[in-house]
Amino acid sequence: MARWLAIILPTFLLTCSTVLATPLTLEEALQKAKQQHPLLQTVQWDQAIAQASRRQADSGRYPQLDAQGGYTAQLDPQAMQVAGQSMETQQASYAFASLALTQTLYDFGRRDARQKQAQYRLKAVQSDIRSQEQEVALQVIQTYFGLLEGEKLVLTAEQELRSVEEHRRVAQTLYEHGSVTRNDLLQAEVRHASSHQKLLASRNRLANLQLQLNFLIGSAPDEQHQLAEPPLPTQPSATPPALTEALENRPDLAALRSQLETSEQQVRASRAAFYPELYARLSLDYLENERLREQTIYAATVGLKVNLFDGFASSAGQEKAIASRSRVQQQLRMAEQQARLEIATARNDLQLADQ
Repeated sequence: MARWLAIILPTFLLTCSTVLATPLTLEEALQKAKQQHPLLQTVQWDQAIAQASRRQADSGRYPQLDAQGGYTAQLDPQAMQVAGQSMETQQASYAFASLALTQTLYDFGRRDARQKQAQYRLKAVQSDIRSQEQEVALQVIQTYFGLLEGEKLVLTAEQELRSVEEHRRVAQTLYEHGSVTRNDLLQAEVRHASSHQKLLASRNRLANLQLQLNFLIGSAPDEQHQLAEPPLPTQPSATPPALTEALENRPDLAALRSQLETSEQQVRASRAAFYPELYARLSLDYLENERLREQTIYAATVGLKVNLFDGFASSAGQEKAIASRSRVQQQLRMAEQQARLEIATARNDLQLADQ
């Protein structure tokens, strides 16, 4: 009697928990995962960072306004010698202020390259987010159907255990009456132990899958769900898209292509670092000095500045940009080969599933 209770009670509890569980369809699970999965919530900040970086790069199109002010106290004022006499040219202590408006007129494409880098980086992040969403959706689908399969495997294991238990009971009775040998009874007991272990493993796998699904959809670990089994397809699956179209639609490859464009713009910007920059500047400078007639100076400047030597930083930057571009090119080639393999394997699996 106790053995029968040990078999029937878990089944009864599983049935009760299923009745009390929250109904959950596959579409609802996918929607919850998209809204509540921790990884997808995290990568959304990557998009916010990329958008802010794009606005930061766009700031190069606008003039730069700088203000400065302060107060200087000197031990002695500056003076000049005139006809053997010392004449002070400034006060010992004075206030100063300046206001300058500077606009880059032309920099041989450095500014445009930085803007395009930020644009392609944003596209790469957006494609990466779509790739992460597809990966999470695939995990949800696999876990969802794994749970449906696990529930059936548990029921099958329970039925098998009841059958084996009955067989062991009959073998025990026959052995007691001398109809079978001790070896026949031992075989029945081994089958019973094996079936019991199989049932425990099926229940453990089912519990782990439930934990995995709760993590994917952002639910509490102990929450139970009553899964709705989707209807079986009545006709074969649709024809998969062509290989070229499939490669174009993959967001992970789109992210790598955007990264490659970003690297191209980095190379362009590093080459432009060797060229001068043409700028315009409007300034207002105030220097407190009672000995001068003009204490406020207004000026307009059009200038050209170029770096003559920066410790080989520009050369190293160009080499780094070229190496980064080559690395992304190799990553893209490897990812395309991996994608072709995955697509071919998925087509074979789809054909097998239809059959």
